[in-house]
Amino acid sequence: METLMKMKWKIGSVEIENPFILAPMAGVTDLPFRILCKEQGAGLLCTEMVSAKAISFHNKNTISLMQIDPVEHPVSMQIFGSEPDLMAEVAKSIEEQPFDILDINMGCPVPKVVNNGEGSALLKNPELIREIVTKVSHAVKKPVTAKIRIGFEGYPVDPVEIAKIIEDSGAVAVAVHGRTRQQYYAGEADWDTIRRIKEAVSIPVIGNGDVDSPKKAEALVRETGCDGIMIGRAVRGNPWIFREMNHYFTTGELLPRPSWEEIREMILRHARMQIELKGEFTGIREMRKHIAWYTSGMRHSAGLRRDSNLVSSYEELEKLLDVTVQR
Repeated sequence: METLMKMKWKIGSVEIENPFILAPMAGVTDLPFRILCKEQGAGLLCTEMVSAKAISFHNKNTISLMQIDPVEHPVSMQIFGSEPDLMAEVAKSIEEQPFDILDINMGCPVPKVVNNGEGSALLKNPELIREIVTKVSHAVKKPVTAKIRIGFEGYPVDPVEIAKIIEDSGAVAVAVHGRTRQQYYAGEADWDTIRRIKEAVSIPVIGNGDVDSPKKAEALVRETGCDGIMIGRAVRGNPWIFREMNHYFTTGELLPRPSWEEIREMILRHARMQIELKGEFTGIREMRKHIAWYTSGMRHSAGLRRDSNLVSSYEELEKLLDVTVQR
């Protein structure tokens, strides 16, 4: 197969085995799921985004979000906030923790984040972006990156100029979700803007948006020339996508989708990991959304999703999956 992009590459000083990156997703990319994605071949893992302000308050729930396992490396810790001095101070205070890259969120579209002037709201203020990235990158020795969207409703956002500011301020890579804030996750991602950003900066550009298969990843690379491919919603219930991406980009062959037995074993392993980390009560309840994602589109999946909402123990989950096989 024609080589479209480097498999091994670097973000700053951090070596990455392949260009396929697990996107940071609140409520999804916790420690157990990141490990499963790593086992399937993810080149870089990203944590759920963590509030800089909450870190400064030593919030207990926030500390648990920052747990990292030695098997995860390389892993990027994503923080969000809007106060440059506080973010720099927090970055310095956590630098000794075992993450490899520090990422700044400038793309979250959720109202409670945006209404605080954080996440994608930063796109409205390029000079604030400059100050945040400059102060954070000067505060730490680890590589600093940023993740942006391409617009914000009602404001004349120039995403190419913002990417240049991010580069000039000391960041060593930028991830670009090819949607505006108001799009959330609807409509098609604008890959052309990702291409324009790639042509305008010299740091690595990570493309994000609409990649749900190896063929889509190939198309994104051809159209944008991006250095990395960030995969978000398509990985929910589908950690195998990283195995498939690596195989396709090295051989040109599409792997078959996982069998029901493989899906069942992954669900149960995921559940055991959740229980070990969070206890059975919380772990099983958090698995309910994952079960819906793992089984989406399968025969009897509607009934399985309904019944999984009543499951409260690992044994009940195991029985439910066995009954599903026998239907």
